[in-house]
Amino acid sequence: MQEKKVKTEKAVVIRRIGDKSVKVAIDYTVKHPKYGKYIRRRTTFSVHDALNSASVGDLVEITQSRPYSKTKAWRLVGVLAKAAEK
Repeated sequence: MQEKKVKTEKAVVIRRIGDKSVKVAIDYTVKHPKYGKYIRRRTTFSVHDALNSASVGDLVEITQSRPYSKTKAWRLVGVLAKAAEK
């Protein structure tokens, strides 16, 4: 029996949403099919943060999981790098 491959991603926290939730963004570039210019794109996810350990600007690792709510189907695995304080 094969184990299910769970997708994991690295993302940056862009805001806190209430208790045990954060919104993260994955930025990437794609080449325009006609003009060849590189365009910046962003994918955002609502992530379940059970321990409230992530703050804005942190680099985090997330993984797909069961749906926690209507929009939240990812969970926080860990904080890879804390944000630099100003």
